[in-house]
Amino acid sequence: MPSFSTKLATTADIPTIIAIQEKTWEPTYGDILTKEQIDFMFEKIYSYDSLQRQFTVDQHFFLILLNNGEPEGFSSVSQEGPEKFKLQKIYVLPSTQGTGAGKFLLVETENFVKSNGGKKLILNVNRYNKAKGFYEKLGFSVTGEEDIPIGPYWMNDYILEKELN
Repeated sequence: MPSFSTKLATTADIPTIIAIQEKTWEPTYGDILTKEQIDFMFEKIYSYDSLQRQFTVDQHFFLILLNNGEPEGFSSVSQEGPEKFKLQKIYVLPSTQGTGAGKFLLVETENFVKSNGGKKLILNVNRYNKAKGFYEKLGFSVTGEEDIPIGPYWMNDYILEKELN
């Protein structure tokens, strides 16, 4: 039986974040992106140095999802304005999906944002990612589309946002 909790991550948790990501990217993006694009983005976003920079220079806050004390997911947010935060990442292990873990982690992330003065949470999701329905079910609305170049590749995203009460 799942018992979820979260903890605020530090740079000491970077190996845990990488380990979770290595198990989630292929199942998440394998039908959407080429293997070359997945490998390129993984190196660009999830290398140790890149994550270290996200923690220190970019001021991203990471939460680790724990299930009975074991890390099974993570999220990260950054402050984009006085009361606006952006959900940069949220992933749970494929083996944990469907257990309520994603919803728990998103609600805990929203609570973290609110506790830091946030009143709006925005995010980008790939236009072909089935997670869009997950976000909409939890109160997010599509507000636009964005095409983002990442090296020689493009991310074709929806922009979603949610007012936090």
